[in-house]
Amino acid sequence: MLLGSQLRRLREARGITREAAGYSIRASESKISRMELGRVSFKTRDVEDLLTLYGITDEAERESLLSLAREANVAGWWHSYSDVLPSWFPTYVGLEGAASLIRAYEVQFVHGLLQTEEYARAVVRRGMKGASAADVERRVALRLERQKCLLSENAPEFHIVLDEAALRRPYGDREVMRGQLQHLIDLSGRPNVRLQIMPFSFGGHSGESGAFTLLSFPDADLSDVVYLEQLTSALYLDKREDVAQYEQALKELQQDSPGPDESRDLLRGLLQLS
Repeated sequence: MLLGSQLRRLREARGITREAAGYSIRASESKISRMELGRVSFKTRDVEDLLTLYGITDEAERESLLSLAREANVAGWWHSYSDVLPSWFPTYVGLEGAASLIRAYEVQFVHGLLQTEEYARAVVRRGMKGASAADVERRVALRLERQKCLLSENAPEFHIVLDEAALRRPYGDREVMRGQLQHLIDLSGRPNVRLQIMPFSFGGHSGESGAFTLLSFPDADLSDVVYLEQLTSALYLDKREDVAQYEQALKELQQDSPGPDESRDLLRGLLQLS
């Protein structure tokens, strides 16, 4: 995505159309579009030809961009789990790992970054009916690996609004749910985690369209991305007007939900009742 955005900026600065850029590398306009969105892999020869077309002759600048191209083609750690992942999900894992700010609303279950191992196993079993025990364990292992980002030295900010429904809906037995509630209480105290609960008592709210995740990145050249998961696919929205609507919805959810301290008290109350 970073390389694609820089190639787009260089092309637009020279006033070159996508069609002309595609012609220079023996490709279509649509391929240039996909390259600029970071949706395809990069051939070194193509990047070299585009840089020449865009008038980039400085060797240091060329090497910097070519180095980005080489890095972009290196498979991430999550690709080793591709055999148990739906085709659209590896893209999300890569974006999540690169984000500096993750904002989300979840209603069906606890967000994957906050799940205990036992709760995650119950969720995966429910979602992968008929899967082998080995495949279930590999999916759980991936989820636990993803969670390491929240504890890393360069951990992203994670702002999450959980609907009370996600906490009331049981996955696993009573002990699993108790462990999950305690885990949320513990994680909510981390400086990079802002956890809020949208209670049933509030009534209708701005999360009526369902769960979504907003990803923001440290590089200013990268636009925010909204991730929407569906039954057989996922949507990645990066148009400014689309992102703005989801940002507004999340802002309203945060304003209408109890703050982090009150939400932690709600979690303690649910733990006592469980």
